[in-house]
Amino acid sequence: MAITPQDNSAFMREVDEEVRRDQASEFWKRWGAWLAGLIVVGLAGFGGWLWYSHSQNQAAGEEAAALSSAIERYEDGSTDGLDEDLAALSESPRAAIRASALLQRANLALRGGNEDAAAQYFAQMVADEDLPQPYRDLALIRQTSVQFEEMEPQAVIDRLAALAVPESPWFGSAGELTALAMMEKGDDEAAGRLWAALAENEDVPGSIRARAVQLASTLGVDAVPDEPVDMDEEAAPPPAAPPVAGSEQ
Repeated sequence: MAITPQDNSAFMREVDEEVRRDQASEFWKRWGAWLAGLIVVGLAGFGGWLWYSHSQNQAAGEEAAALSSAIERYEDGSTDGLDEDLAALSESPRAAIRASALLQRANLALRGGNEDAAAQYFAQMVADEDLPQPYRDLALIRQTSVQFEEMEPQAVIDRLAALAVPESPWFGSAGELTALAMMEKGDDEAAGRLWAALAENEDVPGSIRARAVQLASTLGVDAVPDEPVDMDEEAAPPPAAPPVAGSEQ
């Protein structure tokens, strides 16, 4: 019996479907195990990433709480075991935690009269290229301040050259140390110009500006600003600069 066109079309569909089933079966026989393995690996990787992210957030929160507690203990004078706790935090993979812990270790060392240890902690921060630049700049200034008496004047000038300029947010402290080094070196003319620039710069804290006026006058430089200097004036800290007890700009 002859197959009508309608029956022929149905027959071809059945053949096509059978071919597709055979192809799908062959594909899964050949690649099914690999695909299943990839799916398992992908899910495991995603789950691992979720676990890692959660653990990192949890660790960051714990370190922040520990650092806050350490700072409170420092301010309260409860220093027993404090350096050990700060030492652990100063090894943190998180830059802000690490930098703040090192700053507090340096403060603690200075409180105990150990200037060499404090300078070492500041130097460690300066050398840490993973820290934000404001942390490293602050550490460089404080390291120089601690080591000032034992440094050659030109070494101070060279170390702070990039910061002792009016465009720098650290011009106050870096400029003051540089001007003192210039006086130690005997370069009164350059020191006088720098004292005058400090006195006239309204972004420099009032205490530094007042000292600049006095020291400039001892060098015969008229550095009296147009407006009276407010001794209680505090300059805004540079962006992202960490608060440190007892430090000026």
